[in-house]
Parts: sequence; C-alpha cells; structure tokens
Amino acid sequence: MPQPDLFAEALQPRWRPNPEKIRARLVRILGEARAAETMPWEPAILSLYRTIFPDMTRWLPDDEAARWRAEFAAELARLGADAASAPA
Repeated sequence: MPQPDLFAEALQPRWRPNPEKIRARLVRILGEARAAETMPWEPAILSLYRTIFPDMTRWLPDDEAARWRAEFAAELARLGADAASAPA
C-alpha cells in the first residue's frame, strides 16, 4: 500500500486572489496616475506601486496583464518617472 505524500497538500496554494478585486485596485492606482498632471506619489509609494502593480497582474490572463502593465508604464513615463529611478 503506497504511503500518502505528507507534503502534497502543503505545496498546493490554499488561497487565490479575486480577479475582480485585483482589477478594482489596478483601476484605482491607474486612475490616480491618469488624473495627475505631475507625479501624485511620494518616492516610497511610487516604489511600492512599481513593485505591486505588475505583481498583481500575474493573477490575470496574460494578454490582460500585459495591457495593464503597458498602461501603467505609459502613465509613469508621462509623469516623468524614468526607468533609472525604478527599484532594483
């Protein structure tokens, strides 16, 4: 009789984010950028958004995720947030 894998359950994700909640947060962040004429965020918040915005999109379909990332990058470029100031 085979022995059950004790770690199989632990390796499976137990929680998955809600895509609608993710989209709502992306809309809010992108909306703040679109509404601004100058950079609306302090450097720490900008750094946070540069990290979490692309990370949140990974839970969406690939084509949709790419579209969100491109729109976010375009807004950052419009607001003068160059790639040199991006976190490593």
